[in-house]
Amino acid sequence: MVPRYEIGQKVVIAPAKSERLSPRDSDIETYAGQSGTVTNYYWISSNKGEVFCVYTVQIASGKKEVVLHEDELAAGIG
Repeated sequence: MVPRYEIGQKVVIAPAKSERLSPRDSDIETYAGQSGTVTNYYWISSNKGEVFCVYTVQIASGKKEVVLHEDELAAGIG
């Protein structure tokens, strides 16, 4: 599996749309629409054998770093 975003790439936080927000999603809403830079990524596999990627993103407006799923990001400009 190839990561969708690379370290150093600019991204925009865009939480996945769902009818009902989970506690995880409600925290991410705070950052929706903000830009940042991918600082690292990790592969995670579930006990069901699914493999997915999560990304550490440095928020552009401060020193805050957040960990996001691939579906919560969009490629940024630049």
